[in-house]
Amino acid sequence: MSLNIRESFEVRAPPLRVWQFLTDPALVVRCLPGAELIETIDASTHRGRVTVKAGPISTAYDGMARLIEVNDETRIMRLVGEGSEVGAAGSAKLTMVGTVSSHPAGGSMVEIDATIDIAGRIMQFGRGLVESFSRQIFKQFAIAVRETLEHGEAAAIVDAARTPGAMEESASVQPDASAPALSPGTVTPAAVPPTRELRVMPLLWRAFVAWVRRLFGGT
Repeated sequence: MSLNIRESFEVRAPPLRVWQFLTDPALVVRCLPGAELIETIDASTHRGRVTVKAGPISTAYDGMARLIEVNDETRIMRLVGEGSEVGAAGSAKLTMVGTVSSHPAGGSMVEIDATIDIAGRIMQFGRGLVESFSRQIFKQFAIAVRETLEHGEAAAIVDAARTPGAMEESASVQPDASAPALSPGTVTPAAVPPTRELRVMPLLWRAFVAWVRRLFGGT
């Protein structure tokens, strides 16, 4: 099964900060529900795992993600990820293009265009539910990114970790005075609260309700 998902969301933070955050896998993975960064092979290649729970069914995919393009000038990234279902014959492949631009009203606009190819046990839920589940991942990711970058302490830590001069870009953001000093180039993923594991039971319930309504003529 192949799915195409296009999503966009606003972040009340400067484009430079958002771009630097989204191109740092150690920080991004903590905003992806059910995702875990296992190993960094090199600057553009990373090994990880994504776990999905749907009621009594739990499925995990182990694989590699590669940043095949990171353009700091246009703020466009291209990523390819491939994984195999743990303990089964399923597989998943993600091809994604992400862009960060200035929002006319201020802040940033993040746009994602992704193609997902999935095979395995998760397909028993049907195309509609799998597509809803995939969109739910991106929505939870967007919420986590906004919560991280729009709160003063987390935003200040990201700035200090990636670009010492970026604090001038948003003077209203001040670091926590009680926090230890960070040296330039230090990445602190622990500062970003991890998202909860991804559960799709609410999606299963909505699909069941829709099925019952169709069965009884919409009543």
